[in-house]
Amino acid sequence: VRSAVWLDEEARQMIHHLKYDGLSTLGTEIARVVVRSVPRVPGAVLVPIPLGPRRLHRRGFNQAEVVAGALARRWMLPLQPSLLRRQRETRTQTALDPARRRQNVRDAFAARSRGGRRGGGEGGDRAAATVILVDDVLTTGATLVAAAEALRQAGWPRIGAVTFARALPYAARAVTDPAAVPARGWR
Repeated sequence: VRSAVWLDEEARQMIHHLKYDGLSTLGTEIARVVVRSVPRVPGAVLVPIPLGPRRLHRRGFNQAEVVAGALARRWMLPLQPSLLRRQRETRTQTALDPARRRQNVRDAFAARSRGGRRGGGEGGDRAAATVILVDDVLTTGATLVAAAEALRQAGWPRIGAVTFARALPYAARAVTDPAAVPARGWR
């Protein structure tokens, strides 16, 4: 997993405005920051982490798909949102500890088969060696791990991920000394 910035207050505000204020144009700015920090993977396909139908209806868009679309244009890579779907609604992860986050997203995703044999889909991009999952923020990694597992089960052997922001490790979040918090940058 590659992340462009630490989840500091500025990054948190950008994500909040993108997700909850409908400022989808921030997806382009977020992609610009990611492209400066994370190298392009030639031959990869970009797959945004899908939202459940209720959350998608409430927001009107999927923030990960907005960012992934902007990344696809900048990196000149294919965007394949239909490769992965959320097969059940999940609770919001914000107030959950790491164990509950893993439980919340366990078996939440299903992927189209690389060869098109499972799930009735017509398959993904067979020439692509790597699927790059795209999400706005990495907190514990539970969502990305669950999505990657669905892709592996569908025959996609090489899976990476890119996020705009990465939260401090769960155990380090209680640190009260601001000097102990790493500067922004790729981690």
